[in-house]
Amino acid sequence: MSALTEKSVEENPLSDPEFRETLRELPPSAKLVAKVLDDESPLSQGQLAEESLLPDRTVRYALNRLEEEGLVGSRYSFHDARKQVYFLAN
Repeated sequence: MSALTEKSVEENPLSDPEFRETLRELPPSAKLVAKVLDDESPLSQGQLAEESLLPDRTVRYALNRLEEEGLVGSRYSFHDARKQVYFLAN
């Protein structure tokens, strides 16, 4: 694997065939949330709902499924420690 290809996989988990194969088995809402996180992250659940145009409950379900598969990670927000933000896991 060339350095350029290796770097792009590190920066963009959606380029990783294994990541894509796991994502393929998940519901459409999880795929949309992953795509939104690929475009812009980290984001809170509320921000994800706003960006994806999905209801909060659907976003929560999608995040749970993505977390179960190890495709999404989370941490507390630096701006508001009461909130968690989500990002694609490498």
